[in-house]
Amino acid sequence: MSAEKILVVDDDLNICELLRLYLTKDGYNVVVANDGQSAVSMFQEENPSLVLLDVMLPKLDGWQVCREIRKFSETPIIMLTAKGEVFDRVLGLELGADDYVVKPFDTKEIVARIKAVLRRSAASTVEEVKEVHYDKLSINLTNYELKVAGVQIDTPPKEMELIFHLAKNPNRVFTRDQLLDEVWGYDYYGDSRTVDVHVKRLREKLEGASDKWELRTVWGVGYKFETKE
Repeated sequence: MSAEKILVVDDDLNICELLRLYLTKDGYNVVVANDGQSAVSMFQEENPSLVLLDVMLPKLDGWQVCREIRKFSETPIIMLTAKGEVFDRVLGLELGADDYVVKPFDTKEIVARIKAVLRRSAASTVEEVKEVHYDKLSINLTNYELKVAGVQIDTPPKEMELIFHLAKNPNRVFTRDQLLDEVWGYDYYGDSRTVDVHVKRLREKLEGASDKWELRTVWGVGYKFETKE
């Protein structure tokens, strides 16, 4: 079995070399891009298993690169940000990133997160067909397709996984921590605001679709997919 390929995107050559050293030592095949335009081109040429993507890049910034990749691929993306601000983290997750790491980072943490994200990604590709259907709503987690009234809605992978998890357990209330554990994985390092952001985005896409179900907030507890039939 060939080594999984990681695309590292950062304009800091020292960081690229450090990540290459540690990831290669851990058995990964590493390719590097130093600006946003090169990153998109290299992604298409190399077809990596995962992307480590810095936010502050020349030519195209990390947000733009993430947005471009998500137009045609669900490959896991971990954002690297030096700012560590809530706005940065939330924006990356809204654009479809799977995780984020704040600089300065520990290389062991990077490797641990890569393994966790790849493990979840691999698990989702070998499982059986996963579909749930409600009035005017179709969620296919095998193909990562969300349809409202027959129309396919562009939805980042993590939003798909969240709505599927809620919809396959109708009327069950989940706390934010439960959703972080069960959708993002027990080893996810984020905070509960991540869940709020994803629910907000899903509500915008599902608003007014049907009066027979609703993505509801249970105040002081969490969220549930409520059916009214």
